[in-house]
Amino acid sequence: MGDDSGARLREPPVSGLEPVGDATVVHLRGELDLYNADELRNAFSGAIDGGATRLVIDLDEVEFVDSTALGVLLEARARLTPGALVLARPRVEIRRTLMVSGLDRHLPVHDSIDQALTS
Repeated sequence: MGDDSGARLREPPVSGLEPVGDATVVHLRGELDLYNADELRNAFSGAIDGGATRLVIDLDEVEFVDSTALGVLLEARARLTPGALVLARPRVEIRRTLMVSGLDRHLPVHDSIDQALTS
């Protein structure tokens, strides 16, 4: 018997959207996985459809990312011009996941939101 009550009890993965010029900073938190991939996809699409030409994904409060969530990041990246989706403030564990998956070569990673916005 599958029990998805844990997924329902978690906080939403998107803690805020912050427009900054032509960019939108998407603040994420908690575990990003199969259970909330649609929420991520909707947030990214909403920002892009709302006119953002750049997305800065703030990973400071993210504890875990699975392959499904990484795929959602790549989907959003495909909707933007090259280099217009960047990652900011990943924790050591998340940075390791990006390195192991090879995504750090395709998604620029910055130590701060300010660096990401000016890149």
